[in-house]
Amino acid sequence: MILVGVDTGGTFTDFIFFKDGELKVLKVLSTPHNPAIAVLEGLEKIGGAGRRIVHGSTVATNALLERKGARTALVTNRGFEDILEIGRQNRERLYDLHYRKPSPLVPQELRLGVGGRVNYRGEVLEELSRDEIKETVSRLRELGVESVAVSFLHSYANPTHEKELGERLRDELGVHVSLSHEILPEFREYERTSTTVVNAYVSPKMDSYISYLEERLKEGDSLGIMQSNGGIVSSTLARREAVRTVLSGPAGGVISALHIGKLAGFEKLITFDMGGTSTDVSLIDGAPTVTTETKINGLPIKVPMIDIHTIGAGGGSIAWIDEGGLLRVGPVSAGADPGPACYGKGGRDITVTDANLFLGRLVPEHFLGGKMRLYPEKLKEPMEKLSGELSTSPLELAEAILEVANSNMERALRKVSVQKGHNPEEFALITFGGAGGLHAVFLARMLGIPKVIVPPNPGIFSALGMLLADTVKDYSLTVMLKGTETNYITLEELFSPLVDRAIKDMEKEGFGREEVLIEKLLDMRYEGQSYELTVPFSESYEENFHREHERVYGYKHEREVEIVNIRLRAVASSRKPELPGFKEKHEGENREALLGSVKTAFGGEFTETKVYDRTKLLWGNEINGPAVVVEYSSTTVLPPGSRATVDRLGNLIVDVG
Repeated sequence: MILVGVDTGGTFTDFIFFKDGELKVLKVLSTPHNPAIAVLEGLEKIGGAGRRIVHGSTVATNALLERKGARTALVTNRGFEDILEIGRQNRERLYDLHYRKPSPLVPQELRLGVGGRVNYRGEVLEELSRDEIKETVSRLRELGVESVAVSFLHSYANPTHEKELGERLRDELGVHVSLSHEILPEFREYERTSTTVVNAYVSPKMDSYISYLEERLKEGDSLGIMQSNGGIVSSTLARREAVRTVLSGPAGGVISALHIGKLAGFEKLITFDMGGTSTDVSLIDGAPTVTTETKINGLPIKVPMIDIHTIGAGGGSIAWIDEGGLLRVGPVSAGADPGPACYGKGGRDITVTDANLFLGRLVPEHFLGGKMRLYPEKLKEPMEKLSGELSTSPLELAEAILEVANSNMERALRKVSVQKGHNPEEFALITFGGAGGLHAVFLARMLGIPKVIVPPNPGIFSALGMLLADTVKDYSLTVMLKGTETNYITLEELFSPLVDRAIKDMEKEGFGREEVLIEKLLDMRYEGQSYELTVPFSESYEENFHREHERVYGYKHEREVEIVNIRLRAVASSRKPELPGFKEKHEGENREALLGSVKTAFGGEFTETKVYDRTKLLWGNEINGPAVVVEYSSTTVLPPGSRATVDRLGNLIVDVG
């Protein structure tokens, strides 16, 4: 079988595939108007039949960010029609007097309230009348909606009313219907409603996209979709629950980092994915960090996702001067067109890429393997103009731009490590993305991280994650039990229906019961708290919670605990390709990989710096900084005092010095 991983990006669609016993890579220009065209073009070049394709898609993400989803209606309890606008009362930006909350995905005229009421115990206080159901269906037909989200109070405890209305909507309207007890059977009605609405908003787009692809795939091909939790699901589930795919691309990078890190001997990793417009960071402590508190464009999404923090800092981030006369970098990007000034496409703004080129950290003749020309001469005028406004020299300006950009990215790295109770000095930094290698060692020094890992082909690293991911399904249910009201045996009984459901769902994916690993978790808190911590479920679950609370917050209570939600994760291992590696070790420097030298600035002075061709480096080769290592998809900078060694898999393992 041919295994194919596909990751859609803004400029390129990346493919990594295992064919004829070899792991190969391919890049195809993306087609933003219809991303499927680039995917099909790449698959045509790969050829073969009976392929297992795993796709990290941006369809749901783009529909959400660009507000180009389906025309969606919300049906909820009467009196709760404005829940999406009311939300929570906390202010996102406390001191921004001009801040306005994002407008709801569902406008007021498409939000309908109906009778019927269930309390938190699941007891029916008021029945949902058939006449009202009929009237609601008729009204939605008149409104011409493409998708409907249904979210009733306490449907996690008793979904009868949602099921009844949902069945009528699916039968009589024939539109996509998202029921909150199927998407997120948990309490907190605002977050549950928001998640259900997001799913209703993006699923028709994903359904259309997947249909377009599958109709054009070859007979015998199978299509899996990457989820935001780092696992694969069938295209059937992705059509129905597209909310689970909104961070599928970045999740692929984290899964690659987990796999490669373990092979290289590192269990604790901080991932650093720097591209052209943004930087994604995450933390792995034996396993990826998963959260249920994600916000995309201000909209809460409570399904489990890998905890990935994104900032507007990339190679194309523009340097500018604010009203106070201070130098800023990003979040606005020059994009791919016109792009940085050095691209020669008419760009006039200085970017992070321009600063790296000006300092000699990018080698023009080896950019993108020599297939794309850079124009250092086009930097002179805009650099002098901007440096003049700051009363500094162009050299000082270029270094300042990188310092500001690095400071922005350092804060992001601290957010996923220090602010979550982790010491960065205990971790290695694994870097990927086109621009990551230019900044990784500098960031590691700022955080006290001792080692940096630079994998081969860092520019297609996220696509590799599609081939290394397992099939994963997450389930949850609100139980709201005090610690004195329950025990280990009672909780095991509550997990039983979720286990049965997981096994049945995995059987539909083609896995037998014996192939499925079940992981049980609890969302717990102290009585009186309004937030929870997720801990493994075992006979010592209370001790697990006290220990985790002390690790995260620095203290623990004697007060009673509460079990808020039970969670279950079902994992089935997928077939994975064997990654290529070296068979023989070669100690010392590899003169055959040496391409020459360039003048590179470090600390205000230009230094003679060796340039190495990464494709010629062998297992055991050593490189002492200062050095620049070039390859097709990225460039790695080793400042003075750092030292890199090539491991058996071709990773650069850098001692930052």
